[in-house]
Amino acid sequence: MKAIKVTQRSIDIEVLALELEDQEQPIARQGECVVEVEFAGVNPSDVKAVLGLFPRAIWPRYTGRDFSGEVVDGPAEFIGKKVWGTGGELGIRRNGTHAPYLVVPVKAISEKPLHITMPEAAGIGVPFITAYEGLRKAGLPKPGDWLLVFGCNGKVGQAAAQIATSFGAKMIGVEQSGQPYKGHSNNPVIMINSSESNVAEKVMEITDGHGANIVYNTVGSACFTEATRSMAHGGTQIFISDNAQKEVPFNIFNFYRQQHSFVGVDTQELDVADCVEILNELKPLFSNGNLRAFPVTEDYIFPIDRAVEAYQQTYKGSKEKIILKIS
Repeated sequence: MKAIKVTQRSIDIEVLALELEDQEQPIARQGECVVEVEFAGVNPSDVKAVLGLFPRAIWPRYTGRDFSGEVVDGPAEFIGKKVWGTGGELGIRRNGTHAPYLVVPVKAISEKPLHITMPEAAGIGVPFITAYEGLRKAGLPKPGDWLLVFGCNGKVGQAAAQIATSFGAKMIGVEQSGQPYKGHSNNPVIMINSSESNVAEKVMEITDGHGANIVYNTVGSACFTEATRSMAHGGTQIFISDNAQKEVPFNIFNFYRQQHSFVGVDTQELDVADCVEILNELKPLFSNGNLRAFPVTEDYIFPIDRAVEAYQQTYKGSKEKIILKIS
């Protein structure tokens, strides 16, 4: 069976330096399990790692962070378990999930929820881990709190909406078009078209002047000013990425007078065992229906020999969750 290997940075998304390499089944050592990967999600971070945008990346390596599969070696009580997972180091600092076999610590083994299919389980990791870690660092929303998400129809935005509304938060989403919210939510989602509205004024109107208790800024500097103007007194803004990578105006006086907080989240800091702890916290919410996996259709399940196409579609902003069939 084939693994996707990168030996050097790709210069151009149109010419990705991905190689297919045979991988033999490794042997589990003490405290380890070997997972036969069946499906693996493709995330923007996987593509960025191939493009050399992560300075800690190690070459060569197998790519990929998210996975679902079956334990085939390790302690007897784990053999045959259908598992899910992800890790900030996978596919970046060590061999990842776009390969037939993955070696993980026993403490990183977690059975997927029974009602979630294997392809769906492979698409949960990075978006839900990122969303939850940001909300956790912001203090988690309380019933009645307002959550504002820039990039609400992105996968992290949808995951944040699901998690926050499962805690009883009220929800506002921002997109550049007039499209409605496309994901699952436990409360109604009020959408703002940022190309037609002043976002901060609209947020204040919707919240009767209160503002958003938590602003989840999945876009970055391009939305910083409007996001900050939309914050409630004592509110928190979460950052997870910044494609523009430019400086933003920052008013220290308003910052401390408004008692604002800013939170940065980089899930590369969470290894596969850290991530399983979060998935286990979220598992009851998936089991009771408050959280739902992203829909996965056959058209967006790619065989491993079409990995380049899968990476390119992900990089160009596919609205559908893209999954690789590994074995």
